[in-house]
Amino acid sequence: MNSKSLCTLGLLAVLGMAMMGFSNQEKPKSKPLSKAELGKKLFFDPILSADSSVSCASCHKPEFYFADTNAFSIGIGGKRTARNTPSVLNMASRGLMFWDGRAASLEEQALFPIRDHNEMNLPIHDAMAKLRRSKKYRKWFWQVFKAPPAEKLLGEAIAAYEATLETSNSRFDLYNRNKGEMTADEIAGQKIFIGKGKCFDCHFGPDFTDDEFKNVGLYDGKLNRDPGRFAITKDSSDLGKFKTPGLRNIAKTAPYMHDGRFRTLREVIDFYIDPKKFVPDAIGTDTTIAKGIVLNEKEIDQLEAFLRALTDPKPKY
Repeated sequence: MNSKSLCTLGLLAVLGMAMMGFSNQEKPKSKPLSKAELGKKLFFDPILSADSSVSCASCHKPEFYFADTNAFSIGIGGKRTARNTPSVLNMASRGLMFWDGRAASLEEQALFPIRDHNEMNLPIHDAMAKLRRSKKYRKWFWQVFKAPPAEKLLGEAIAAYEATLETSNSRFDLYNRNKGEMTADEIAGQKIFIGKGKCFDCHFGPDFTDDEFKNVGLYDGKLNRDPGRFAITKDSSDLGKFKTPGLRNIAKTAPYMHDGRFRTLREVIDFYIDPKKFVPDAIGTDTTIAKGIVLNEKEIDQLEAFLRALTDPKPKY
């Protein structure tokens, strides 16, 4: 056999190996997932619901800044959540989670919706069984944790992803970093927010919240019977108290309050001007809130303008 024939045979052999998935060089290995990347996959995967129809993202919708436009989100089998879905943006450094503070950390928070009967309705041990039956999740958990799927690791992964969802490039932020402008009305609204609007009493710090629990005047024990923090602590002083929400991106996360009763920021401002107009027989309202605030129409518009200036460009996820 001449040298030309040998070269031809060699080339055909190389081509044949390539077609079968081999080469004379080792194939590059895929980059292992990070903990947050695994958490993102879990956040968007309906595998964590009883019938694989609902994921975390079904209620915390990225297109709505990880909140929902419904007063109560729709969970498994068309059931509705007991309270309005808050955004999970800007939660990395926050205190107790949920409206009633039932979870002490993001890791704990991540597991509650999975087992909630109205949301994903999947006992955690069943969720673990589903993940362990999944070849891809067995692989990914081993990559990240060097261990098979487990309850603690599930919470850690989802929390790690949620902790990446921080925003800090609103018009307000850029203005304070001397990288952007705010309008005259937005600047005037900030002064009202801090001063006569009394918003700063509860909404301060990086995420515009004190992370405390307040009775703002929505509980009357009759039409408005959600006991809030009291359901967790059984302390009568907590009756009707709910966690102060952060205000970043607030213009994009309507409806508002724990029961989603207000559709617009203007309605929220109107409520704080005269809380008794909305719930005349409210019980245990915080004394500073019960007094209401005094703002004229221009000041209301300016306050709303400032609140809208706390909106980031749509977050990447």
